[in-house]
Amino acid sequence: MLPILIFSLALTGYGGNEESMISSAPAHPTGVNSTETTINSGQINVDNKNQVIKSVQATVETEPVPVWGDAADDIAIWVHPNDYALSTVIGTQKKGGLVVYDLNGQQIQYLPDGRLNNVDLRYHFPLGDEKVTLVAASHRTLGSIALYKVNPQSRQLEKVAARTVGLEREPYGLCMYHNPSTHQYYVFVNDKNGTVEQWEVFDNGSGAVEASLVRSFRVGSQTEGCVADDQLGQLYIGEEEVGIWKYSAHPNSEEVRTQVDTTEPGGNLTADVEGLTIYYGEQGSGYLIASSQGDDTFSIYQRSGNNEYIGTFQIVANQAMNIDRVSDTDGIDVINVPLGAAFPYGVFVAQDGWNSHPIDKQNFKLVPWEEIADAFGLIKFNQKVSIEK
Repeated sequence: MLPILIFSLALTGYGGNEESMISSAPAHPTGVNSTETTINSGQINVDNKNQVIKSVQATVETEPVPVWGDAADDIAIWVHPNDYALSTVIGTQKKGGLVVYDLNGQQIQYLPDGRLNNVDLRYHFPLGDEKVTLVAASHRTLGSIALYKVNPQSRQLEKVAARTVGLEREPYGLCMYHNPSTHQYYVFVNDKNGTVEQWEVFDNGSGAVEASLVRSFRVGSQTEGCVADDQLGQLYIGEEEVGIWKYSAHPNSEEVRTQVDTTEPGGNLTADVEGLTIYYGEQGSGYLIASSQGDDTFSIYQRSGNNEYIGTFQIVANQAMNIDRVSDTDGIDVINVPLGAAFPYGVFVAQDGWNSHPIDKQNFKLVPWEEIADAFGLIKFNQKVSIEK
């Protein structure tokens, strides 16, 4: 979800499918007549190098969310500015609020603020006389965007919205975007009808966060998962029954899009397409990762170029640590920063829709990044790095 730029790196391993891809332009799909669409046909209906589903294990799971049922959903990883081991996982309890966990999975804050569905964050947001980490969440109870800042001393969230940002439609998915050239910050919200709105967020001059609608467009059908690539200026959206689309993240761009992958035969996804996240590397390298909820797996793509497909993995049970497998996943997030001894190369976090051993309320599972990187020969970082926000 969030962009981390890398300096002074120690890299280990790199791999991926090097087959080229071809783009073609089909007719416009129903409901999005103003959108120009292309298909990455080179990675659809072809044999990929990594057809075998790789298996990885979580080494930490969070405490369950406070209520039963389909309650846990999305997460955002916050990196502590001074001690990376004190970083946190911010999770939505979509029936009633937000939960903040430490890297041991212990709850350190619960905010009963309403039905908050998806969450994202960006660093160095100018607010008053300081730079803060801004956290945004889709607020289905109020039909608005909930806004917070992270208190780095307590690691807890504090409200910063200037007002209730009223939306025309009930929000569902959400992600954030920071344009490093213009220094503007944005929040994307979408709904179950496939409408996407882009809101600029800014200091209102009194130390609170205001928002202004700058763009609106339709994807086609129900959407939720999305992620923006700050460095490349791209927005990825999961159309749940269809696949993954790539748009420009700039508010004044034309509605031109490319289909990254599909749930149709020959694609690498099984509906629903849910959470999306980006693992950042140097000079445009790194990976787009998607939750393929229908078959309890996660698909990996190159971040750059035409997002060629790399492979698929699943999170199986860790019997030694008494952590169950991950299934029916909604939100995911990943970070490339070493987060102490438990996660020396960073961490991948996934919502678990069925917390089964023992049977309990839903929670989130944490997988060391090297488990995934080593399975596919991907890049990983093993030194502390500087964070540009």
